[in-house]
Amino acid sequence: MSRRLAVTGFTGIVEEMLPGGRKMGDNEDRRVSFTQMKDGTRSDYELLQELEEQYIHGTAPRLLDELAKQAEETLTGYKITRLAHALQTATRAENDGADTDWIVSALLHDIGDRLAPANHDKFAAEILRPYVRDECTWTVEHHGSFQKIYYMHHYGGDPEERRKFAGHPYYQTCADFCERWDQASFDPDFPTRDLDHFRPAVEKVFARAPHDPAVICKGEIRGLP
Repeated sequence: MSRRLAVTGFTGIVEEMLPGGRKMGDNEDRRVSFTQMKDGTRSDYELLQELEEQYIHGTAPRLLDELAKQAEETLTGYKITRLAHALQTATRAENDGADTDWIVSALLHDIGDRLAPANHDKFAAEILRPYVRDECTWTVEHHGSFQKIYYMHHYGGDPEERRKFAGHPYYQTCADFCERWDQASFDPDFPTRDLDHFRPAVEKVFARAPHDPAVICKGEIRGLP
């Protein structure tokens, strides 16, 4: 999906290209008849379903756009940007022979930092949940708690917050994700692949049918490679 931004004064107008080269504006004359959802007709909801399916096809480009923004609008104080951290985490996963689900999960694990900094891990997990293995989603969802082992003692908090998940089937997977890929990925000198390198993997994952049991593999433990 390409984007064109035209700004006049303080008013920003964004044109988005849909699959097939159609503009968002091409659908402006195709609108529902209702002003309250309870009054919608079957035709209204068939139209919305069609347009929603078109919109879903643009998920991967929107996620990549959000990641790209983290190169400029980022948490300060670290030696690298949040985008660089995401890329480095995904690079480490790929270097270790991880599959596509892990690589994309590593890339997107902190995508909530800009929009939901207070619960970024849960934010990222909900984006991934329909499209990757349950083990990957659970790891992303809880990595914030597991990461505290590295720093929370400096704040007088509980570095062992992860203990509340002891006995969970994915506990060790999340611990390994944090140790090997996440907490280690703040090195400005680490050879890191760029965002375009990971674009095909993101597009592949988000082209899947959502909530496919054959993809989700709920309860299956594979661990990290």
